[in-house]
Amino acid sequence: MLSHHAADADLEALAATLEASGRYRVLRRVEPCSSVEPPPGTPTRLGLLLDLETTGLDPKQDEIIEWAMLPFTYGLDGTLYGVGEAFSRLRQPSRPIPPAVTELTGITDAMVAGQRIDPEEVAAFAAPAALVIAHNAGFDRRFAERFWAGFADKPWACSMDGVDWAAEGFEGRRLGYLAMRCGLFFGGHRAVHDCRATLAILARPLPRCGQTALARLLDSARQASWRIWAADAPFEQKDRLKARGYRWNGEATEQQPRAWYRDVTEAEREAELAFLREEIYGRAMEPPMRRITARDRYSERV
Repeated sequence: MLSHHAADADLEALAATLEASGRYRVLRRVEPCSSVEPPPGTPTRLGLLLDLETTGLDPKQDEIIEWAMLPFTYGLDGTLYGVGEAFSRLRQPSRPIPPAVTELTGITDAMVAGQRIDPEEVAAFAAPAALVIAHNAGFDRRFAERFWAGFADKPWACSMDGVDWAAEGFEGRRLGYLAMRCGLFFGGHRAVHDCRATLAILARPLPRCGQTALARLLDSARQASWRIWAADAPFEQKDRLKARGYRWNGEATEQQPRAWYRDVTEAEREAELAFLREEIYGRAMEPPMRRITARDRYSERV
């Protein structure tokens, strides 16, 4: 009888034969990443992959039904060294789970009946992390901060838009597609599976630059950006603003006006201001601006 190791070797040989024919592509199941000791003296940090499943998209009225966190150790250059035990909990919401959510996630009312997530347990697990990563951090961060305020003080990064996937030849950014392009498959739309798949993708070298996706993500997270509002821009200029990538904020708050806005890098800021002055307003002006770092990026504060 073949040992487990020998059986795996035979399967890998078969997969390699299929791939070498040029007629097949083989997808491998996402397996837990192995741990590697960093070289002596290598500075490391503790990261946290986070994924939530919820009853809807609005953190003001929808609720978390599943919470997963996967801790990992990484080098400042984006090398993955170690992966810890995952945190995975279900939670019963105050109302029945919408059928569309059950169809998407596989989570039923029976599965979450009587289940709860302890905020103190979440806080103890997440507190040591130097960086929180989510695949769509603009969604997860807003729910997470409402559950435990400590997430507001953490730097966050988004594996969906913090890596220039298009520049690396990828035609999409959805997690399932990225996994497939990396030759992987996983049980999608359960939070802990999504965390493991995201980490497996980030740990791989990108096809064009050769760096790991995690290295590129860390680079983008460390860079400040600027949100520039085209406040009181002439109405007839809206199509030009849209074509340049501006988005409309229709709800004014103390922190941001009701206006078209765009996020740009530090290096792009002066060119963007020149565009507004010359092409949109036709005069010297200073639009409202806000500097954004990983500590508030993707939060409701911006």
